[in-house]
Amino acid sequence: VQLQASGGGLVQPGGSLRLSCAASGLTSDVTPIGWFRQAPGKEREGVSCISSTDGSPYYADSVKGRFTISRHNAKNTVYLQMNSLKPEDTAVYYCATARMFIEPDYSLSCYENDVRGQGTQVTVSS
Repeated sequence: VQLQASGGGLVQPGGSLRLSCAASGLTSDVTPIGWFRQAPGKEREGVSCISSTDGSPYYADSVKGRFTISRHNAKNTVYLQMNSLKPEDTAVYYCATARMFIEPDYSLSCYENDVRGQGTQVTVSS
């Protein structure tokens, strides 16, 4: 099982990037996949995940309204479209299999599971 992330780079504040996560050895439509990030000196953060059952998305509060997660089942690929990027979005982003739960208030939560791909650097700077 492998996950391959790509699409990172240097972008100015307000710009956009699209990250891709290509999965092999598993199918993205039966396994939840998530994007996670870690900036220097900060804890790892779950950014966004997509459900394997109905495609329901989870977004961290910090990215809601700016990031969109999607999947292309035929290509076995999960995407993260990132718009209106801010300097605080700078981090190494990586995709991983995920566990998703419905909380008592019916919101979704997402945690990293057991397979993680290599990271791709996203730098937002002028």
